[in-house]
Amino acid sequence: MKRLHWPRRMPVDPYILLLLGTVGLAALFPARGGAADVASGASTAAIAFLFFLYGARLSTREAMDGLKHWRLHVTVLACTFVVFPLLGLAARGLVPALLTSPLYQGLLFLTLVPSTIQSSIAFTSIARGNVPAAICAGSFSSLVGIVVTPLLAAAVLGSSGGGFSADSLVEIVLQLLVPFVAGQLLRRWIGGFVTRHKKVLGLVDRGSILLVVYTAFSEGMVRGIWHQVSAVRLGGLLVVEAVLLAVMLTLTWYGGKALRFGRADRVALQFAGSKKSLASGLPMASVLFGAHASLAVLPLMLFHQMQLMVCAVIAKRRARDPLDPTGAQADDRTPATA
Repeated sequence: MKRLHWPRRMPVDPYILLLLGTVGLAALFPARGGAADVASGASTAAIAFLFFLYGARLSTREAMDGLKHWRLHVTVLACTFVVFPLLGLAARGLVPALLTSPLYQGLLFLTLVPSTIQSSIAFTSIARGNVPAAICAGSFSSLVGIVVTPLLAAAVLGSSGGGFSADSLVEIVLQLLVPFVAGQLLRRWIGGFVTRHKKVLGLVDRGSILLVVYTAFSEGMVRGIWHQVSAVRLGGLLVVEAVLLAVMLTLTWYGGKALRFGRADRVALQFAGSKKSLASGLPMASVLFGAHASLAVLPLMLFHQMQLMVCAVIAKRRARDPLDPTGAQADDRTPATA
């Protein structure tokens, strides 16, 4: 018998299927009582270890070199923490006609979380963009988001965000920033090992997200909050998120042109400035939303799958950009947005 292979043109990332399977597992066998405490503790530890590995992997020299390209990084941060939230606030007019209030709160939270690191780097590399800039942009966004996201949540979500407090900020800093700094401090001794074993980081990344998803959705099942969401409302949420992604992909690409960035920088800007991090957003939502975290992270999970599928197509198209006579890729031969 021939060996079974995953179809190369499969429209859904296999990891997305794992996420959906985790949601199904939480629906059938939610963690309760002591098991819920164990799952929560394990997910917290996994996320902390993930950011420790991020810190150990990021070269201090790369970070310092990246600072030289400050215009690009400031633009990515503006897209992530200014333009995105403004679009999220504008979506308030869709309640209650298209979105319920809890789904809108989740959508608004989605617009506040940092950009991704790994997928931004991967897509920038495929599209032959500025990979070092994508590494620095994603890393800076994640670090800034540890502080900025909770502050923005306090400003735009208020008490509906689950009761933001100074304790929430401290908890997020202890869970994300402190492990990252520890990884940086120990990089001299363990950096080489972590770099040589990138698969370990990938497994921790994906495994930690699955743990957080299982914990959040288990709590939602135990509290019975999933009866608040209908298929029609979910369809409306998907439409809104598709428009949001299309707007950001368009703004980052043509905005980069208006700011006179080169093609390679525009590629990095488009991928780093249009995406949101599931790894950073999930633990923050668990802290900020508490018992309502499962509904709060649903828009982020859907957006995560959508951005991966769309950006994969765009990256492959940009990789086929023709070369001009000097050997550099032409700038606008194949504009690609959602």
